[in-house]
Amino acid sequence: MDLRMPRLRGLLRRPRRLLAAGAAVVVLAGAGTWTAAASDDAPAVHRTNRVMAVDGVRIDTSFFTSGSSAARRPAVLLAHGFGGNKDDVRQQAQDLARDGYAVLTWSARGFGRSTGKIGLNDPKGEVADVSQLIDWLAKQPQVRLDKPGDPRVGVAGASYGGAISLLAAGYDHRVDAIAPAITYWNLADALFPNDVFKKLWAGIFVNSGGGCDSFQTELCRMYQRVAESGRPDAQARELLSARSPSAVADRIKVPTLLLQGQTDSLFPLGQADAAAKAIRANGAPMDVDWIAGGHDGGDMETSRVQTRVRAWFDRYLKDEKTTDTGPAFRVSRTGGVDSTTGSALLRGASDDTYPGLESGQRSVPLRGTRQTFDNPAGATPPAVSALPGLGGSGGLAQLSSLGVGVSLDFPGQYARFESAPMSGHVRITGSPTVTVHVKSTSDDAVLFGKVYDVSPGGGTPVLPSQLVTPVRVEGAKAGKDVTITLPAVDHEVEPGHRLRLVLASTDLGYASPATPATYTVSLKGDLKVPTAPGVTTAAAPLPSWVWWLPLAGAVIALALLLSGRRRTTAVPPDPALTEVPLQITDLSKRYARSTDRYAVRDLSFRVAKGQVLGLLGPNGAGKTTTLRMLMGLIKPDEGEIRVFGHAIRPGAPVLSRVGAFVEGAGFLPHLSGRDNLELYWQATGRPPEDAHLEEALEIAGLGDALARAVRTYSQGMRQRLAIAQAMLGLPDLLILDEPTNGLDPPQIREMREVLIRYAAAGRTVIVSSHLLAEVEQSCTHLVVMDRGRLVQAGPVAEIIGSGDTLLVGLAANIPDPMVEKVASLPGVESATRTDGGLLVRLAPTSLRGAGLPPSAAPPRGATSHDAAADEMLQTVALPAEPPAAARTGSAAAHLLVELVRLEVPVASLGPHRRLEDAFLTLIGGSA
Repeated sequence: MDLRMPRLRGLLRRPRRLLAAGAAVVVLAGAGTWTAAASDDAPAVHRTNRVMAVDGVRIDTSFFTSGSSAARRPAVLLAHGFGGNKDDVRQQAQDLARDGYAVLTWSARGFGRSTGKIGLNDPKGEVADVSQLIDWLAKQPQVRLDKPGDPRVGVAGASYGGAISLLAAGYDHRVDAIAPAITYWNLADALFPNDVFKKLWAGIFVNSGGGCDSFQTELCRMYQRVAESGRPDAQARELLSARSPSAVADRIKVPTLLLQGQTDSLFPLGQADAAAKAIRANGAPMDVDWIAGGHDGGDMETSRVQTRVRAWFDRYLKDEKTTDTGPAFRVSRTGGVDSTTGSALLRGASDDTYPGLESGQRSVPLRGTRQTFDNPAGATPPAVSALPGLGGSGGLAQLSSLGVGVSLDFPGQYARFESAPMSGHVRITGSPTVTVHVKSTSDDAVLFGKVYDVSPGGGTPVLPSQLVTPVRVEGAKAGKDVTITLPAVDHEVEPGHRLRLVLASTDLGYASPATPATYTVSLKGDLKVPTAPGVTTAAAPLPSWVWWLPLAGAVIALALLLSGRRRTTAVPPDPALTEVPLQITDLSKRYARSTDRYAVRDLSFRVAKGQVLGLLGPNGAGKTTTLRMLMGLIKPDEGEIRVFGHAIRPGAPVLSRVGAFVEGAGFLPHLSGRDNLELYWQATGRPPEDAHLEEALEIAGLGDALARAVRTYSQGMRQRLAIAQAMLGLPDLLILDEPTNGLDPPQIREMREVLIRYAAAGRTVIVSSHLLAEVEQSCTHLVVMDRGRLVQAGPVAEIIGSGDTLLVGLAANIPDPMVEKVASLPGVESATRTDGGLLVRLAPTSLRGAGLPPSAAPPRGATSHDAAADEMLQTVALPAEPPAAARTGSAAAHLLVELVRLEVPVASLGPHRRLEDAFLTLIGGSA
């Protein structure tokens, strides 16, 4: 591997805080004491800093206690992240000290103020340091002893620090409980999975440690040797395995809480599974918790995790037998999205036993004939699964805002096999497996396996947690059957979705053979999908509106019935507006009992057929008032609203062409979803055949849940049912207020695709939402309001600004020749320097053609594979007429691959101006 990786240093801040190391304690070199004041009635925390020396290495430590110095208490060793120092865990140390623990933190060898070479948890280095720290704790009057020289002590840490806690338990019998998080069981397996070099993460390890010279000599030489050859050797595997917890698997016999990240391409869930099996075999208490975050970003659930760690230590260090330590297995799942912040709402699913990664396997037949594809010369352009080092920065978030996941497969460089549409919900919990036959023109083949979730509309496929499994196939020239264990995930596949198995010849994060070759792959069996049937999600509490809404619905129905019988003077339709879905002219509405305060004032705009219009504005802008007037629920004080030329009044017949979901839908909780929809349609008095019920049910995507009582529905399920209700009759004008509230990210993506397809059929959709990134991807036009007035209206592209310019944030300056190389890339019109990076203007052809490089040839091989070439392009191409924000998405993904290939130090990548920027500019920050 090229040792110029220091250019990625600016990308490493997040992962650097997630790794960790060991310590040493022999000679006191210096000390100082501080007292941290506590709020409310919590005791003050005393912190004593000491630099300790042993064998010529100086280790910087901090010791935290609270309360009486005469009271003995259990101790906890807290390890920090790789590339960080002891200050990273100071807050957790203080919290544990207030909870009655003596806590020792330290900066590991080579980090912070500590000296020495990094040994990657060398048993003779960092692990031995921990034993000497325990020696020191045994001499402190504040620490509880099990016997002389043996303190009651637990160890916790994340990633590298999680490994040191496992290793400490294996090497030192005095450790009484551990809580390792997002860590490895075997570092060789983590960095060389299936004998394939994980080159980007390895480079990040080396550079976040300060460069190769900061490591022990044998480690530096090993890295240089493997990076240069692109393939790990037996000596490299042996060196890393000897420094891994797996080397002392039979000695770890203490209560262990394993916390592992779901969004983690560095240390995936399989590492925790291997640890769980070994520790359980030793007879030790062991719980497993899959958190939502990981080294690739996501929610680290810090507060919940630390609470559970504290309960674990309360039980096994303080001997509080009644403490609830949580379920034997827990996994965090998305239970919806906060409509105001866009953040995921997490819920826990659990089981009384750890199910492993193979529980409840289900066979999913795949379709596809034998397929032939290429490993290109130099293994470039590489496919993209995850981007190590960018998970916590703006890079992936910016690409997501463009409507494109980071996953990218190049036609002609992969084979794919697909299932039939799922007949019901399928929750994958564990590692799918599949057996394939592989043949290569070279003896050594490397494949990258992944399973996509493909929605019915053919939208962008989703790669769960951005994970991929590499596999090296030796002896491939003669042909060989290979069973591939795919990445462990927790992912729900919706009814109607398909599973797509992709076997690619390249991946950006890994080293693959540089010699060109041709691979031929065929299926040898079904995809085996683990479902972990014993894992159940706790039901969400029913909100109060479930109980009072039926009564309110009855009152509203009576009011509508009376208003429908009332005679009104009809306003003649305007023939010039017969084909115009909505025309609002000089609309005004004053607040109640006010003559000069307006909720809406002098509002005018027009909506055309086929548009998806986003109605935006800060709280109090008048959006909901406008929608209520549009639906005939309240009357305007001035102005008029015309729908297809007809003036809107309460009970106006033209409202039958309008479907709406505003301020929640009312369902009878004891009836099923289907019964609620049928009852609603009967109340409209229209013929049953006009309901288009089956189309609406397909949109809802509730599967078997349609037969269940609505009171059993989650918030997201009720939301989808409400939107299906609004679409009954396939209205020509559809009005949705916060339609994505309560939906998880895959459901939001589906909703986006539904709205785009709905409008593409010649209908019109109006959406009011706080999720600006979602509006940017879904809508073709915008109306921006502020304080009741129109601020701006027009196409999304005009309001945002040019969509063909991307801002490439740089972690370090680059020379002019490299800027010129960027400017000469295919699909790039120009590249110019700006503050913090480059402005890259994409050529118009790259927007139309998704930026495919000229070398991207269609697949070759079997005839059936050739016929699927156009369909395969869906993984990198966008729809013919996508929303403005998505038009540069695929081109941006290709640009990112080229930038990484040129070794440009990319820190972020996104549109030069987002809708959020434009929106805040328009309203002057009043949001």
